[in-house]
Amino acid sequence: MKQCGTALEKLVKIGIALSSVRDLNKLLDIIVTQARELANCDAGSLYIKEGDSLKFVVSQNDTLAKKLGESQQAEPFKPFNIPISNKSLSGYVANNGIIVNIPDAYRIPQGAEYHFDKSFDQRSGYRTCSMIQLPMKDNEGGIIGVLQLINAMDPAGQVIPFGRGDEELLLSMASQAAVAIKNAKLNDDIREAHLDTIFRLGIAAEYRDKETGNHIRRMSHYSAIIAEKMGMSPDKVELIRLSSPMHDIGKVGIPDGILLKPGRLTPDERVIMESHTTIGAGILKDSNIPLLQLSLKIALSHHEKWDGTGYPDKVNGEDIPIEGRIVALADVFDALSNKRVYKAAMTIEETMGIIKDGSGTHFDPVVVSAFEKGMDGVMEIYQKYKEI
Repeated sequence: MKQCGTALEKLVKIGIALSSVRDLNKLLDIIVTQARELANCDAGSLYIKEGDSLKFVVSQNDTLAKKLGESQQAEPFKPFNIPISNKSLSGYVANNGIIVNIPDAYRIPQGAEYHFDKSFDQRSGYRTCSMIQLPMKDNEGGIIGVLQLINAMDPAGQVIPFGRGDEELLLSMASQAAVAIKNAKLNDDIREAHLDTIFRLGIAAEYRDKETGNHIRRMSHYSAIIAEKMGMSPDKVELIRLSSPMHDIGKVGIPDGILLKPGRLTPDERVIMESHTTIGAGILKDSNIPLLQLSLKIALSHHEKWDGTGYPDKVNGEDIPIEGRIVALADVFDALSNKRVYKAAMTIEETMGIIKDGSGTHFDPVVVSAFEKGMDGVMEIYQKYKEI
């Protein structure tokens, strides 16, 4: 009874832990870790259902981790997809929605509908013996994925089969995990929908100015490359990449007669054109979402110049938000290096000459240096999203 109570306590704690994680990749790794701890086994992996196939997404193996070292642990585990069919163990479990508990993977009875693929063992030198695979079903009975655990261990560290009690506990946990995965995926879908909307709003603003979606893609990636080369955290780099497409959102408030004028603007027209920075800030104000708060900062400051001759506030140097300084360079580089309705594209060499000449006047010298360090990545993006 005490053991039963302990197991139930573990399941409750696991359920609470899983329900609190919203990052899908972290969640998948935690599921395998918790399942292995619950069943006291050497290895485990996870497959997620994607259409008519299963995607192998997580693998943990204590024996190989010790043998290969932490730096190489991930080398043998490369994501791949397998069809949901009876030909493979995982496919069989997903296809039929049942548990498969095998004392020895090398002694599956002849005539079984599924088979064990020995190729991983052969490549790694590992010996898979006992194995249990469980369907991960959501609260509506739909298959979310398959949880696979390998080589249950007794207290002395010897490999033993998975017991019937393991099946019940692990199946309960698999159900909890399936619901957590479904919720995390929903959270990701909502986040992606928000980000996609923001991206499309950025394109809408540029579309009126005869720009393209590729301009948005290029300059946002350039901005991220600069941020990365400046040593910013991955989260900050991603935030800059996602917020930079909104830099010209204020152009939606500029009259067509000025925005689309083919010739030089008059001084009064120039004032109106420059107001797209403050219009953009007005559109984005009063949000408590970090991405939109940063978008506001960028929209307002990406035309400021290092020497204080920019607009709208003529701030200079480090008083200009670093994100604005980054986007300023990325935006100018893309504008110069690509064809527009009013001009031909400059070569990369010509463009970089202008960027370097502007270091210390138009652009922050540190940002210019970071951009130069990231030129390999810049050129990859330039070629990938090149105008046709």
